Amino acid sequence: MSQPLIALIDIGKTHAKLCVIDPQSGTELRGSRRANAVIQGPLTRELDVNAIGQWLLEALHTAPHRERIRFIVPVAHGAAAVLVDRDDHVVAAPDYEDPCFEQVNAAYRAQRDVYRDTYSPDLPLGLNLARQLFFLQEMQPTLFARAAHVLLYPQYWSWRLSGVMASEVTSLGCHSDLWLPREASFSKLARDRGWSHLFPVMRLAGDVLGPISASVAAATGLDAQCQVVCGIHDSNASYLKFLIARDRGEPFTVVSSGTWTVVMANRADLSRLREDRDMLASVDAFGSPVATARFMGGREYEAIAGSDTRPNLPALLNVVDRQAMALPAFASGGPFAGREGRLVNAEKLSGSERAGLATLYVALMTELLIEMLGAEGDVLIDGPLATNPVFGSVLAACLPERTVWLTPGDGGNMRAACYLAGFPDAPSQPMTRAVPSALKALPSYREVWRESLAR
Repeated sequence: MSQPLIALIDIGKTHAKLCVIDPQSGTELRGSRRANAVIQGPLTRELDVNAIGQWLLEALHTAPHRERIRFIVPVAHGAAAVLVDRDDHVVAAPDYEDPCFEQVNAAYRAQRDVYRDTYSPDLPLGLNLARQLFFLQEMQPTLFARAAHVLLYPQYWSWRLSGVMASEVTSLGCHSDLWLPREASFSKLARDRGWSHLFPVMRLAGDVLGPISASVAAATGLDAQCQVVCGIHDSNASYLKFLIARDRGEPFTVVSSGTWTVVMANRADLSRLREDRDMLASVDAFGSPVATARFMGGREYEAIAGSDTRPNLPALLNVVDRQAMALPAFASGGPFAGREGRLVNAEKLSGSERAGLATLYVALMTELLIEMLGAEGDVLIDGPLATNPVFGSVLAACLPERTVWLTPGDGGNMRAACYLAGFPDAPSQPMTRAVPSALKALPSYREVWRESLAR
C-alpha cells in the first residue's frame, strides 16, 4: 500500500497556502498559494471565504499524488469566525481590520470581562472577536439572529471539508474576550450575551472530525475516506511543533512570524502581562495558557521596506552607521498601538537599505517583547523571519546570553500538521543556530532606538 500523505491548509490573513506533506520523510511535495482579499458585506468588510473555498478545491484537485492524501489539517489566523445559519449558509465572515467595530467601543467596554480574567487586551478594530459579535448583534440584530453557529476560522474550513462542526481552544483563547484561560471556560460576556451556545462542541486540535464530504470528494478527486482534522490557530501551530519536541517544563521562546510577529514564552509568568502593551495569554493545543506578546511585524516590515528587495550585511551596516531608524507603529496592534510610525534619517535609502532598516526595526521590537515577557531559554524563530538573511544574526546580537535558532522553510507548520494527523514521529529538518552579528555600532544604535521610544 502506498504511503499516506497530509494536506496542510494554512489560511493566513494575507495569503492562503496548501502544501502536501510526506510524513515519512517530513518533506513537502508541492505547495500552492494565493493572495487573500476582503469584500464588502451587508454591514462590514468580510473575508472572501467563497473565493478561498473555490481556490482550495482546485488546489486539492491539482495536488500531487492526491490519491494518497489521507488527512487534511486546517490552520488559520485568529480573531476570525464565520457565522452560519441553520441551512448552512454564511451569515457573516467579518474582517477584523474593519474600523466599523469601534463604533460600539463604549458599550462594549462596559460589558467585557476584566483583563485579569481573560488575559485578553482591549484591542483596536475587531481584533477582539467578541467585539465583532457584539457589533453585529447590536447594529444588525435581524442578521445576527439568523446565526445558528459561530465557527472559529480553522474549524470553518474543517466544516467546509467534512460537514462536521466543532470548536477548538487555541482560536477561542486568542485575544477573543470569549475565554477564561485559567478556568478553561467561556467568559461572562460570552455567556451573558448568549453567544456561548452558538459555538459547537469543543474538540482537540488533533481530533479527526470525519471523512471529507461526498461533494468535496467529487470536486477534488480525493479518496472518499480522506479524514479531516479539527485544526488549529496558526501561531499556536508554530508553538506546538516546538512544544512537542521539548520538555514542557523547559523554558523556551517561540517567535512565530507572518503578518503578525507573535512571541510565545513557555513557562513565563502571566503576572507580567500588561493590557496596555498588547500582551495576552494564548492557549496552547493542550489547553494551557501561554504568556504572549505580539505586533504586526510582517505588515510593518512591508510598510518600512516598501519593496521585496532582500536585506544584506553591507546595507545593514550603512543603515546603522547613518543612524536611520524606524519608530513604531506602522500597523494596528502591538505595544505601541495608536502611535504613528515615523522614519528618521531614512531619506534616499536604497531598496536593500530600506529592507535592512525594516529588519532592524522588527528585530528590536521582537527583542523588546521578549524582554517584556521575561521570556527565558532558547529563542526559536519560525516563519518568514527565519529565512531573512540578517534578522537572526541581529536578534542574536541583541540577546547575547541566549541561543537563537532558525527553523528551515518548512512549507508552513509541517511538523505540527504531522503531529495533529497522527504522525508524532515524523522527521523534521534540523534548525540552524544564528551567529550574532558583528556590527560594532549595533549596541549604541539599539540604545538610541530605545531612548527614542520614550519621546
